[in-house]
Amino acid sequence: QVQLVESGGGLVQAGGSLRLSCAASGRTFSIYAMGWFRQAPGKEREFVAANNWSGGSTYYADSVKGRFTISRDNTKNTVVLQMNSLKPEDTAVYYCAARRARYVVGTLPNEYDYWGQGTQVTVSS
Repeated sequence: QVQLVESGGGLVQAGGSLRLSCAASGRTFSIYAMGWFRQAPGKEREFVAANNWSGGSTYYADSVKGRFTISRDNTKNTVVLQMNSLKPEDTAVYYCAARRARYVVGTLPNEYDYWGQGTQVTVSS
């Protein structure tokens, strides 16, 4: 079992930046692949970014590639999503997720085993 708590959301103008953090507690953090997803009102939850247990392999949705960066620190049990050049269409609740797999990184919500409560990101135009 692992518990995930996101922080760092807020309101920002288009073109600005935000840094989301996800703190994990419970079982050994390094055994999990980690991902970020988001869900806008009236839309399904969608993949944003993910990395494997070491952070050496990273994956991004096309919509955020080049603007967002996922990283992790296994010594601090944290995963970070740095979001730059934000757009109004990035507005959503952002969720951190953990998957019980070190090497296989998923892009579908049902591939992840644990979820945080979410943090709101609002980008104004």
